[in-house]
Amino acid sequence: MELLDKLNWRYAAKAMNGEKVPQEKVDRILEAARLAPTSSGLQPFEIIVVTNPELKEKIKNVAWNQSVVTDCSHLLVFAAWDNYTEERINKMFDLTNEIRGFKNEGWENYRQQLLGLYPKRDPEVNFQHAARQAYIAFTEALTAAAFEGVDTTPMEGFDPDAVDEILGLREKGLRSCVLLPIGYRNTEEDWLVNLVKVRRSKEDLVTVMD
Repeated sequence: MELLDKLNWRYAAKAMNGEKVPQEKVDRILEAARLAPTSSGLQPFEIIVVTNPELKEKIKNVAWNQSVVTDCSHLLVFAAWDNYTEERINKMFDLTNEIRGFKNEGWENYRQQLLGLYPKRDPEVNFQHAARQAYIAFTEALTAAAFEGVDTTPMEGFDPDAVDEILGLREKGLRSCVLLPIGYRNTEEDWLVNLVKVRRSKEDLVTVMD
């Protein structure tokens, strides 16, 4: 019930007050994102944490001038791999073997299966697949923030190419896909803060097939 209470409390904050989120809360939010499930365990994304005021201002200018970008405590930029490469796939499979301390024949066969499939696909297909994995982690961060009592503003309203240039993401083989400002709501400036949350009913949303 506590988690559901927190999810009922959260909303997409339209104005933040500039108050800093304690680092331990930020760390837990990022850890939740790190622990998110991803296809084949590849974690094909990175999270860029922006606190520099000048960078935030530049991003605001290409994000419809939304004030939460500059008034938030931390701006989380979820950036997906621009492509699946043999090097990236092998790195994650090798990491798994290193941490688990052994090699598994089935796991190694699966490695070869992915190596024979992913790098040969169109890079845009691979990016879109990677971006969907980033969104899973994004949702985990959103939920963790609510659990921590930290406000968020999920944002697709920005120019990804411009953000990539501002943060130098393309040089790192990354492309931005979604932004998550985190901070604390400005109750005096946010028109949405006192409005009732509206969601479709469970009966309208969920179909059970027994």
